[in-house]
Amino acid sequence: MSSDAELESLDHPVDNAPVRSMVHKGLTIEGYSRAAVQTYWRVPEMKVGFDLGLQPWSFMTTPTWFVSHTHLDHIAALPVLAARRRMLKMAPPTIYVPAHAVEDVKRYLFAVQRLDRGGVPADVIGIEPGEEVVLSRELVVSVFATKHTMPSLGFLVWERRKKLKPEYQHLSGEQIRDVRLSGVEVSAETRIPKVAYMGDTTPEGLDGFPDVYRAEVLIMEVTFVAPQERPDRIHKFGHTHLDDILARADRFQNERIIACHFSTRLHPDQIQRIIDKRLPESLKKRLVVWL
Repeated sequence: MSSDAELESLDHPVDNAPVRSMVHKGLTIEGYSRAAVQTYWRVPEMKVGFDLGLQPWSFMTTPTWFVSHTHLDHIAALPVLAARRRMLKMAPPTIYVPAHAVEDVKRYLFAVQRLDRGGVPADVIGIEPGEEVVLSRELVVSVFATKHTMPSLGFLVWERRKKLKPEYQHLSGEQIRDVRLSGVEVSAETRIPKVAYMGDTTPEGLDGFPDVYRAEVLIMEVTFVAPQERPDRIHKFGHTHLDDILARADRFQNERIIACHFSTRLHPDQIQRIIDKRLPESLKKRLVVWL
């Protein structure tokens, strides 16, 4: 990793992986996901990404990543990201992974380092359901359990705002200042659920953390859509069927739902036709089929 071609400027990114993009309320959702192929997402304005099954060149500038689980199509490019950032003299990325996998992920990076004979520095941090990760003064990430064939996690990014408590709203600016200087907290934190990412999961992942139904943008797998694919069998493999979405149609308050991670058993055109035919009107304007 030392040729001039490989040091190409980030102003002229290499198109080495498919990326779709959508903007909603000033947030750009970028990524791609296909079951057993590759999954990677990021929200550049938040400086955060989810899963690293592949690493588009432009994603290198995102410093913080959350890994839902350690199937290869979700973590294969973790050392690629670390190596490329080192090559361009960028700070090592921070990678949050399920706590049980920390040592194995570190061994994975070490093995690649020995094979590549170059550094793959990364700050690997274990996380568990119920924890929160502070990204900035304005953003915090909730970590929750999902249900897959191995321990897996989902993530919800909240925007935090300070709002004056009702009992002080009648005061003047100077009076509020005086109360604050006396040591009394005059503001209360409010949270807005901005972006939820589910990773691979049965619908139990949705139901187990209901706040995801309120996120402005929900990124979720709908791996199977065909009527002949029985949901009860699919759940045994840790995935979600279109029937599961239809059964919960009234719960989704999301402004945008990105449906992704579709099985390769069906052509994209077939997937689109099935969803268009079966989706209720309440979801048609909000659900985006990401193919």
